[in-house]
Amino acid sequence: MTTVLAVIPARGGSKGVPGKNLAAVGGVPLVARAVRACTGSPLVTDVAVSTDDPAIADAARAAGAAAGAAGRVHCVERPADIAGDTATSESAVLHAMDAYEAEHGRRVDVVLLVQCTSPFLTADDIDRVASAVAKDGADTAVTVAPFHAFVWRREPATGTPAAAGTADGGHGVNHDKSHRPRRQDRPEDFLETGAAYAMDARGLRLHGHRFFGRTALVETDPARVLEIDDPHDLARARALAPLLDQVTVPTRADVDAVVLDFDGTQTDDRVLVDSDGRELVAVHRGDGLGIAALRRAGLKLLILSTEQNPVVAARARKLGLPVLHGIDRKDAALQRWCAENAVAPERVLYAGNDVNDLPCFGLVGWPVAVASAHDSVRAAARAVTTTPGGAGAIREIATWLLGPTLSTPAQ
Repeated sequence: MTTVLAVIPARGGSKGVPGKNLAAVGGVPLVARAVRACTGSPLVTDVAVSTDDPAIADAARAAGAAAGAAGRVHCVERPADIAGDTATSESAVLHAMDAYEAEHGRRVDVVLLVQCTSPFLTADDIDRVASAVAKDGADTAVTVAPFHAFVWRREPATGTPAAAGTADGGHGVNHDKSHRPRRQDRPEDFLETGAAYAMDARGLRLHGHRFFGRTALVETDPARVLEIDDPHDLARARALAPLLDQVTVPTRADVDAVVLDFDGTQTDDRVLVDSDGRELVAVHRGDGLGIAALRRAGLKLLILSTEQNPVVAARARKLGLPVLHGIDRKDAALQRWCAENAVAPERVLYAGNDVNDLPCFGLVGWPVAVASAHDSVRAAARAVTTTPGGAGAIREIATWLLGPTLSTPAQ
């Protein structure tokens, strides 16, 4: 079998966007988005995340587990000498290849370089760039987007580059400015997206860089081309995510039971404490409406919480739901509840927000994170709400299952 290793370089440091590789787009950390794209490709046999940051490694593992590819996602600790700002991506790829081959005892045939900074890279993009080398005989391959624009460059004023915003002249780079052919009469150019590259592994070791021999151009959707280098790019990616992400959410046909965490999921995770030490939390009326609709639809419901505060039980009574709270091992309690209620775990939707929910995520078919959840929880989720905990996230989940009116089961 051909071994295709996708390497995702993900340093902890970033000057342009601090903590960039853990920044969330569409509710999912960038490193998790890259892992999901790679594990979604049938051709990729293994994924190696090269990082110097334990938090990035945790998010990558969680994303692999959520995709059912935990054994295929490996984290490689990147040495300090190739983790600085001047280190090349090729150095990280070569190091990850060496580490993978040493650990698993098999040679890498094709290696991919996949960048976290391209949030809208798809599994199909990954598959096609890998296929160009693994199946079609190219030595290297790169994702590109069709590009039809006229490119200009400022002319130096007096032997030095002209300052931006000056009145100095410019010249056409890919055209003669005296001749303006129609788009259909111009040769098609391609923009390197910076998202994914594939290389014959032996060729990379020989040449030491990502382009050698015959390079295949793998066309991608120009609308998805975005590289995150500064905070403005990140803001733009977050604005585009609802339009570009292919969101998969469960319907009533997928789910027999809904299990809800409490703090941070049905609340905003804040606690108000009065002078007598009594604790108060805020909940959302829309969540109560959604829960009532789920109950009417015949779904089994449970509130499951580690919190001992009696407010959890009080809220459950108000909603008419069974509750298990003050629970140390939520996963063990969930397993028992499923057995007692004859519910198949793979048909359970579990909604949570923090790391103590992760063991339950590994048990159920539909682990769901609220939008305000911890990065590692969003990375491990199969679906993420657009609404934060305590602001109507449970109401949103009810809409997934029952439709916008909460009366007609969504198909």
